[in-house]
Amino acid sequence: QVQLVESGGGLAQAGGSLRLSCAASGRAFSSYLMGWFRQAPGKEREFVSAISRNPSNTGYADSVKGRFTISRDNAKNTVYLQMNSLKPEDTAVYFCALSTGYSFSRRPQDFGSWGQGTQVTVSS
Repeated sequence: QVQLVESGGGLAQAGGSLRLSCAASGRAFSSYLMGWFRQAPGKEREFVSAISRNPSNTGYADSVKGRFTISRDNAKNTVYLQMNSLKPEDTAVYFCALSTGYSFSRRPQDFGSWGQGTQVTVSS
């Protein structure tokens, strides 16, 4: 069973930056699709970004494209989400997730392992 632990959340001002990290335990991290999702109060969990085992293959939600960057360090079993030009609407709990499937996906149901989440709050 893979365990995922997020860190790096916190409070930022609009226009500021934060970097989230997600450390994975277990072997074969480099073989998995990794994703970031977020959930704001009263809203459904939504896709933010994902990176495949080939780190050049990434995807972003339209709402974060050009502001957020996902990356991975397979030697450290860690995936990152660099968040720049933050907006108040980015406020949410951010979750790291892992998929053992073979296809790139943006659907939460395709990710079988989840972290506990880290709160990101952006003030205006």
